[in-house]
Amino acid sequence: MTKPLPLALTMGEPAGIGGELTLKAWLRRHDLTNPFLAVDDPDRLRSIAQSLGWDAPIAVIAAAEQAKDVFADALPVLPQPLVRAVKPGCPDPANGSAVMASIQRAVLLTQAGQTAAMVTNPIHKAVLYQAGFAFPGHTEYLAHLLGVDGAEVMMLACPHLRVVPVTIHVSLAQAAAGLTTQAIIHAGQVTAQALRRDFGIAAPRLAVAGLNPHAGENGAMGHEDAEIIAPAVAALRAQGIDANGPLPADTLFHARARAGYDAALCMYHDQALIPIKTIDFDGGVNITLGLPIIRTSPDHGTAFALAGTGLAVETSLMAALNMAAAMAANRSRPHG
Repeated sequence: MTKPLPLALTMGEPAGIGGELTLKAWLRRHDLTNPFLAVDDPDRLRSIAQSLGWDAPIAVIAAAEQAKDVFADALPVLPQPLVRAVKPGCPDPANGSAVMASIQRAVLLTQAGQTAAMVTNPIHKAVLYQAGFAFPGHTEYLAHLLGVDGAEVMMLACPHLRVVPVTIHVSLAQAAAGLTTQAIIHAGQVTAQALRRDFGIAAPRLAVAGLNPHAGENGAMGHEDAEIIAPAVAALRAQGIDANGPLPADTLFHARARAGYDAALCMYHDQALIPIKTIDFDGGVNITLGLPIIRTSPDHGTAFALAGTGLAVETSLMAALNMAAAMAANRSRPHG
């Protein structure tokens, strides 16, 4: 049987929990669909394993294809050396260039078809800004590297729910003021395409949340639902996409409601993230839609307070690795 292509896993913030999660994921390799390689500093990973007493040998590789052959016995690492030694919980801007290079190399590997998808460990943007990082976050940086600036759409997913925030890292006031019909249409188009191509759903169903309580209640609680969201839903339906809304958000996420759609478009950050983190706090996966490659990430941050303790939970990274593998398998199949 042909071994599946490996996934490329980035370094993330070296002073955070990414290295520990990478090692823990390899220690649970029998629960993974695909092997993975780490684009990381092998000395750093060895040091973490030794300090925590984990039996996780490191195999330095020169090419992605070698990962499949060594993965059963050692964690394959494509070397990305750090500039300075790492102290857990204490990020150093000097290592920012290595963090960015790890992301860039994972993109190139996946673009070239040497890896099936890329999975990113959490970064610390404040430190990267000091190293010259000029993007709001991972998502925008990946879109820039791939030449599709503005096409990117964020999805958060777990086995029981998929949500897409139309506006993301802005204040609630800015989200309401900046919400547009075109942004909702774009998010719906990209989401429907991804559900077909990457999740194997032939006829995707989208639920579109309202912005205001009770989806505006016929204008009594705001005009945005009728004037901005409803036209977007109509446009999506005119394009053959099964979209329904605007729907009151307070009744959109219980189990019976979730059975009626494949993904929910949400109008602002917390409207999307509160339900998914309530339903599956440890197992949520961040997915970037709208890219020519597959990218997933654990849905949590660098957790500096846990770095070096070995207590960080690898559930979300495991879910991100397996979801990336499943998406890659779906994408490789022909679709009508």
